[in-house]
Amino acid sequence: MLHASFLILVGFVLLMVGAEYTVRGAVAIANKLKIPPIIIGLTIVAFGTSAPEFVVSIRAALSGGAGISIGNVVGSNIANVLLILGAAAMIYPITCERRVFLKDFTFLLAVNIIFVAFALTGTFVMWQGIVMLLLLFAFIYYNYRNSVNSEPDEESTSPIAEKNWLFVVGVTVLGLTGIIYGADLLVKGAVNIARILGISEEIIGLTIIAVGTSLPELATTVMAAIRHQNGVALGNVVGSNIWNIVFIMGFTATVIDVPVPQQFIYYDMWIMLLSTIVLLPIMMTKSRISRIEGTFFVIIYALYLVSQILISKGIITF
Repeated sequence: MLHASFLILVGFVLLMVGAEYTVRGAVAIANKLKIPPIIIGLTIVAFGTSAPEFVVSIRAALSGGAGISIGNVVGSNIANVLLILGAAAMIYPITCERRVFLKDFTFLLAVNIIFVAFALTGTFVMWQGIVMLLLLFAFIYYNYRNSVNSEPDEESTSPIAEKNWLFVVGVTVLGLTGIIYGADLLVKGAVNIARILGISEEIIGLTIIAVGTSLPELATTVMAAIRHQNGVALGNVVGSNIWNIVFIMGFTATVIDVPVPQQFIYYDMWIMLLSTIVLLPIMMTKSRISRIEGTFFVIIYALYLVSQILISKGIITF
């Protein structure tokens, strides 16, 4: 128990410190390139914070547990919007320039619909994985072209923006490394304690592991909210959800066929789609997610976790 508690403590510290410097480095890169921080959030930060989901999915696929891969992607995307964006908004309302958000949201909604369409076939196969990877390249290219003509957000300035490129990139890489390893240590510690306390493997998988692989997004987004770096906060969640689908699921499907369990077809992927769609009216009417709306998101996520527990115990069946 003492060792597990130590892992949780060290992991938490690494997460917080890593998130702080990731946000500083990401915003500094945006400042130097004179582009909106949301572009960096959608690409560099989103890729880095999606690393745990990528590792879990690939390991699962290669070890014969391909079904875990799709569960990891769907579960993480739901947590990213309802839990992470909700928690960040509870700390400080999330705002963003409407035009920039709409462009990125359109791409996110499109890949969600494509994901659902592929899932309804019953199995993710290689050609579908290739299509999703091509969408990833299109996403990166789109953001590159978009950044050329974008105006920087003058209100978002990093304290290290005046440092040289080597220092700024180094801070960003070290920050991402900290949150990835911090998340790994924290998950290991939490799983060990859960097993000591006799909590079932199913509940561990549905709660600790699912949320654990999203801890980098949580740490980075919350830290961005605390520092009022709204572009990074929103961009990180939107970007991570895009990367989770087109990169993680796309790459996994090219490695091995991924069967889609009935629960996902009838329930989970629709929750993922709805949690994405709900962002549109909120951001388009007020261009912000208020503390009240953030609290509502977190409550809905808690109810979703309760439903997963009921499913695992056979009370709800599909």
